[in-house]
Amino acid sequence: MPIHVLPEDVAAKIAAGEVVERPASVAKELVENSLDAGATDIKVEVRDGGQRLIRVIDNGHGIPQDEVEIAFERHATSKLETAEDLERIRTLGFRGEALPSIAAVSQVTLLTRADGEDVGTLLRLEGGKIVDRQPRGAAGGTVITMENLFYNTPARRKFLRTARTESGHIQTYITRVAMAFPDRRFTLTNNGRTNFQSTGSGELLDVLIEIYGLDTAQQLLQIDEPAEEPGSQGAGEQGSTGAREHPSTHAPQHPCTVSGYVSPPALHRSNRTYIDLFVNGRWIQDRSLTYAVGEAYRTLLPKGRHPIAVIRISIDPSEVDVNVHPAKTEVRFRDGRKVFAAVQRAVRATVIDQAPVPRIESPTHHAGFSDWEQTRTPRDHVDNQLAMGLQRTADVEPAAGTERDSADKLPPLRVVGQIAQAYIIAEGPSGMFLIDQHAAHERVLYEQLMNAAQGGNESPTASQALLDPLTVDLTGPQLETLEAYLDGLGDMGFEIKPFGGETVLIRAVPELLKGRNPAQAMISIVDELATGGSLVDEEREQRIITSVCKQGAVRAGQTLSHAEMQALIRDLEASISPRTCPHGRPTMIHLSAAQLEREFGRR
Repeated sequence: MPIHVLPEDVAAKIAAGEVVERPASVAKELVENSLDAGATDIKVEVRDGGQRLIRVIDNGHGIPQDEVEIAFERHATSKLETAEDLERIRTLGFRGEALPSIAAVSQVTLLTRADGEDVGTLLRLEGGKIVDRQPRGAAGGTVITMENLFYNTPARRKFLRTARTESGHIQTYITRVAMAFPDRRFTLTNNGRTNFQSTGSGELLDVLIEIYGLDTAQQLLQIDEPAEEPGSQGAGEQGSTGAREHPSTHAPQHPCTVSGYVSPPALHRSNRTYIDLFVNGRWIQDRSLTYAVGEAYRTLLPKGRHPIAVIRISIDPSEVDVNVHPAKTEVRFRDGRKVFAAVQRAVRATVIDQAPVPRIESPTHHAGFSDWEQTRTPRDHVDNQLAMGLQRTADVEPAAGTERDSADKLPPLRVVGQIAQAYIIAEGPSGMFLIDQHAAHERVLYEQLMNAAQGGNESPTASQALLDPLTVDLTGPQLETLEAYLDGLGDMGFEIKPFGGETVLIRAVPELLKGRNPAQAMISIVDELATGGSLVDEEREQRIITSVCKQGAVRAGQTLSHAEMQALIRDLEASISPRTCPHGRPTMIHLSAAQLEREFGRR
């Protein structure tokens, strides 16, 4: 084919692909425009996951009548004028690509009235072409409505996920921008229901209460290092709200200052998605800084667990390059090591200085199962749990299609004792075995529940009703995961009901979770299930059982009697795969008699 210039509409759709990846991209660009225009109250309305409609309403400066059409031309922006301005970007948007990109792949309606004008302007576009313009009465600010995303690019539309998934991405973005700008009020409405609303009080903690719930937010530790507020006051591309004047961003007194909140070591999650990083008000993705936060908790968290962290970095704009990626979620620092050190130092100091001593609470303080249960001692709880969960699996036939590998079968073991309240010392014909009591109990429970489920038992574990139903506040992604796995969790013994917004009501839990904090156990299970992706029914069931077993197994730190340890070892001997837990972690370490002889110089 000869070389030729692409038609304007084709080039616009290609460019739109870099900016508009999914409905959440549209919400992000429009909200950032509102912030750049100085809006203090921003409302976002979503229908059908944003595919059918996204509307952003703000009280910003608005777009003047003579600039409304220019705003939808490529590379038209009020955020910068010269190449030198790129070196000190103080707004969230600056490329002038968002509005034309959105308009190229959707139907857009803009209603705006700028400060000082008596009449507003209504502008309609389809596929990037203006189809109507007229004066219209309007409140100060801007209302921009995007409808039928990718209506003219069906190849892109078919790659969108379900409405629930796309709504979750939009809510995740809104909660993040609310953390970056706690002095602005954000409201998110999904299909007519308010899913999130921040107060705009200026207190980051108020936003965290709305996101994580009061119980979790109150445990977070405020980073004490003095820091100026992140200065970027603006956002978005060329002004759906027509930013004419940008509130100045004062350079911090120090090269890099850090503020925000982090969780104490006793509060942690199963993945890194709860670590949010902001640079001058811009949410970013940075593996190095995420690693810095994790390093600050070195030796303080269990393996595979991660903190909750909201890290706000304030730095002179000339020290950071935000013109790296079309989505503007990646940045480059002039001195990345300095920023890394500042984040790690601030988080570590906060955790070490402020973290409270973890409280040991009676298991019945949270559970409230029955008067009988509340009169039992912790020792009674362990006895009951072992009696229930450590039943002999030798009487249960292996699931269809499985064979007992003789190489995996354990020899008869004699329990010697317990060390560090976590490991059982046992003697076998060929030497000494150190057995991780939690991992071993996980394996026993897992095989017991899998055999029950594969044997046609719809409820492999008994359910125990709570005396007082417990309300739990979830995040948007957590609620989405819970809804996806709700039937399977019900089969396992959970009874969970919606309670309005992102709050759910726990009425019952699996019996093997007696003595655990029901809210914490459920959140941990949901977080672990969130990494599952799209699974077939059998795999979903297996993941649910694995997650429940992890929460129900005896913990490190529990003292077991000799009879309890012996019962656990007998059940482990009867297991099909006794040498690893369901997560693949070893349940035991073997030290042969020959190795012992060598260590003591007998060989």
